[in-house]
Amino acid sequence: MDKRRLGRSDLMVSPLCLGGNVFGWTADEATSFKLLDAYVDAGLNFIDTADVYSTWAPGNTGGESETIIGKWMKARGNRDQVVIATKVGSEMAPDRKGLSKSYIRSAVEASLRRLQTDVIDLYQSHRDDPETPQQETLEAYADLIRAGKVRAIGASNFTAARMKEALAISAEQGLPRYESLQPKYNLYDRSEYEADLEPLCRKEEIGVIPYYGLASGFLTGKYRSEADFGKSVRGGRMAAYLNDRGKRILSALDDVATRKDATPAQVALAWLMARPGLTAPIASATSVEQLQDIVKATKLRLDEADITALDRASAPA
Repeated sequence: MDKRRLGRSDLMVSPLCLGGNVFGWTADEATSFKLLDAYVDAGLNFIDTADVYSTWAPGNTGGESETIIGKWMKARGNRDQVVIATKVGSEMAPDRKGLSKSYIRSAVEASLRRLQTDVIDLYQSHRDDPETPQQETLEAYADLIRAGKVRAIGASNFTAARMKEALAISAEQGLPRYESLQPKYNLYDRSEYEADLEPLCRKEEIGVIPYYGLASGFLTGKYRSEADFGKSVRGGRMAAYLNDRGKRILSALDDVATRKDATPAQVALAWLMARPGLTAPIASATSVEQLQDIVKATKLRLDEADITALDRASAPA
């Protein structure tokens, strides 16, 4: 499996990143282990999680995903074979959130314990914290990198203006810079990323690892009508996608999938992987069968006609 450099860092990652948001939520520990095994067995190495996964699930308090990944790495003895990305900043509790230096110091120790590792490969600001000066956040990350607890840093859900500001501070103050950005981006959700973030990331050589690569499952083609909304816990989100434009996108995916002997999900992910400047889309799975389907996207090559057809069908209004 060919690897791609993440930004200007020394992290080399597979072109598809496995989303850990389902671990401890819609995938129990045993299923999560099977998914992680199948992913690595396929030659891929990039796993994304967050400390806040999955506080929203009944009975969970956060850290469940990191804990499962930590147990899996310990059991398999494969820490050096995978690139682990996690995040800090989303609310774990009213007094446990944000990007202040003091909070990052405590949050990273908790993540390291759960992951059962000495170092986090990519530590990401989960969302912007306007109440904390960006320089303070970057200084906290500099301390962690000097201490050998973090290898590189990234940002998630940042606007282009805030990313630009962070990059300027890093350059002026000699602080580590965000080497990656995790935006919401897929064949349906294009406008926000392509307008301002894409030009900035390409100019500054920032690795892009978009989440919702399959639009919460809509781009798999599983949801064709309201009657399909009950097929998963994410089904309720499909009403936002199932409009005329969404149906055009599904039709284009079907056409390309038929020509390529592939599935709509594989085509949607291959479109992302072919996007200039994009490092690795994030996709999750709750069964080994789903995982094997999306992994095949790494071997699917779309030609110019395929990409043009998908671009036209998904062109933002």
